[in-house]
Amino acid sequence: MDLTRGSLWHNIWYLSWPMLLIMIFNFFVVFVDVYVAGFISPEVQAAVGFIGVLYFFVIIIANAISIGTVAMASRFIGGGDFKRATDAGRQSLFFSIIVAITLTVLVLLFYREIIALAGFPEKIRGIAETFLKIFALAMGSNYFLIVSNALFRASGEVKKPLLTMFIVSIINIIGNFVLVFGMGPFPGMGFTGIALASAIAVTAGTVANLVLLLFSDWKPLYAGPWTLHLETIRQIIRLGWPAGLLQIAWNAGSIVLYNILGRLGETSITALAAIANGMRIEAAVFLPAFALHMTASVLIGQNLGAGNPERAEKMGWRIASAGVALLSVSAVIVFIWADSFASILAKDPAVLAETTRYLRINMLAQPFIALSLSLSGALQGAGDTRGPMWVIIVAMWVIRLPLAYFLSLILGYGAAGVWIAMAASMFVQSLLMAGRFQGGKWKKIKL
Repeated sequence: MDLTRGSLWHNIWYLSWPMLLIMIFNFFVVFVDVYVAGFISPEVQAAVGFIGVLYFFVIIIANAISIGTVAMASRFIGGGDFKRATDAGRQSLFFSIIVAITLTVLVLLFYREIIALAGFPEKIRGIAETFLKIFALAMGSNYFLIVSNALFRASGEVKKPLLTMFIVSIINIIGNFVLVFGMGPFPGMGFTGIALASAIAVTAGTVANLVLLLFSDWKPLYAGPWTLHLETIRQIIRLGWPAGLLQIAWNAGSIVLYNILGRLGETSITALAAIANGMRIEAAVFLPAFALHMTASVLIGQNLGAGNPERAEKMGWRIASAGVALLSVSAVIVFIWADSFASILAKDPAVLAETTRYLRINMLAQPFIALSLSLSGALQGAGDTRGPMWVIIVAMWVIRLPLAYFLSLILGYGAAGVWIAMAASMFVQSLLMAGRFQGGKWKKIKL
């Protein structure tokens, strides 16, 4: 679809609603994985959560490749050069498969060492090793799924990845119950069924995308030579590595934040439980902002490719304003009924009170989170992937973590000091991101 002309709001809506549904599907898959694991044992539930964090680091490269792919392909499509977009897409898929195969071999060879190095408690190492081996076998499918979905987004064919992710989600959710507990001809496999359900689901998603690519504008992918073009790969890496480093810096910072909460003495367990509960509730509030983040990257890329930077800038601010409005409404609702939302997950009175406080403080930051996410997507779509990287690293490592340590441990505000630091850092992050976008250097980036 041509997203370089017509109504700005129509184009934003056309791309954003399927992406929002995809985010919702992903949310329920993660929720059901943890929910089903809870029926087996606390050890399995802990292993599922921990292995999810570890596996996220393994697929960071796929996410980085997808960001570089969207920036390049959407720019070429907006400029009417679909052949170059196809060449870039073929290189992205080929490169991602090579990376996935390499990582699969390494994980299968050293899965015990990886689990031990990650610090898994002895009680759950066996469970975690089984999960990691099964996930490794499905890594090629996962990488292909992530990058091929990025291609569909770049060309505005967002209903195709929506269909694929619906299939993936249904298979994963149903597979959890069927394979874990046993049903019909399928024997109960226990915790192994959770990992197998995920692996089968992403493999089915890959098959679906292989078929959908054949019946889309990306059909020429199959006709070209599948050989690496080093200059294109360098360009993808140049665009993608800042996004990968950003994700590593953010997750490492989150681990440090957990470490600060762990130093609060008798209240540390309550604080850690509160942040776990609060972040799960926040995840639902964030969904529209993440959808708009991906929408912005495609629309800005296509409009720059069409030689219309002023329309691209206007599009960026429109998307940001929509995100601020949506998250502000959600934040007001959660702020008013914070105790009711907290009680969904928190049963202990002390944890309930702390989760409620977490939500009320962090809901104040939601409009700024929306602004930052929307504009970071716009900058990444323009090819300015280093800008968001530095903004988020500064907000996390210069503002959030030192302030959290100072307020909670030095001034003695405890968990509340950490929550305040989180909200304050998002305020600074949104201002820096808005300044980067307003500066306009992204309009001059050449691909």
